Amino acid sequence: MSEPTSSTAAGGYLLYKAAIAFGIPAGLATVVVMLWIQPKSKREWAMALICTVVSSVGGGALAVEYLKLQHLAVGGVVGLMALGGLIFACGLPGWVIVRAGFAWADKRKGHDLGELVRDAKEIVK
Repeated sequence: MSEPTSSTAAGGYLLYKAAIAFGIPAGLATVVVMLWIQPKSKREWAMALICTVVSSVGGGALAVEYLKLQHLAVGGVVGLMALGGLIFACGLPGWVIVRAGFAWADKRKGHDLGELVRDAKEIVK
């Protein structure tokens, strides 16, 4: 009779699989966009890194849920690679949004908060 498997080992294995499935595509998306358009400052680099990873994981999870692709995670390595590609693609808009935000704020440097809100309202209209 074999020994029972501990839940800690199983949890560690699941954590490892989740890191592979979500971490690698999110990291690759971050590297690609930072090589594509280099950040101008350390602050911009840190913000872009965080936003790219969050949009990869969050946007990727939302896309998987919306498209009902959960079955690919159970299908094996090829299914996880497909989900990884989707997660990678979802990280790219995060970088663009952050860059656009920094560019918009740089153009309005020296303006007070009221002027920034008025400018934002004009853009939204």
